[in-house]
Amino acid sequence: MSFTAIAYIIALIMAGVLLFGAVYFVIMLTDLECDYINPIDLANNLNTYVMPEMAAQLVLFVVFLLMGEWTTMLLNLPLTAWNGAKVVNNRQFYDATEVFRTLSRHKRENFVKVGFYLLCFFYYLYSMIMTLVNESTADYHATSAH
Repeated sequence: MSFTAIAYIIALIMAGVLLFGAVYFVIMLTDLECDYINPIDLANNLNTYVMPEMAAQLVLFVVFLLMGEWTTMLLNLPLTAWNGAKVVNNRQFYDATEVFRTLSRHKRENFVKVGFYLLCFFYYLYSMIMTLVNESTADYHATSAH
């Protein structure tokens, strides 16, 4: 199994975890909207996962950049750039004093992330399968030539 196949397997797992995290964020924001949780608890809870999520996205981007998987790297570029802009502008964390005012923006952002990670999940699955099939075909042709 090649490094590319292993990278796609790891990316598939990471996309599943990130998808789960984005759904969790949407659920927590909906709980705040329905007044099941207070803003301080929400901010403390979600802020714990903000930087690990951004780091995981950056790692995926860098790995595919270094591997020369340009299509996959370009797929990850918009969210990586968006996360980078949030960090540069110091807007990456949830502020308990303003979360009610910005609730619709946060929910919309996380719904977009759910869609993005779902798209990535299936793209990584497809790419992993294609990589494994191409390797298997190449191995078959290499052994049958002798």
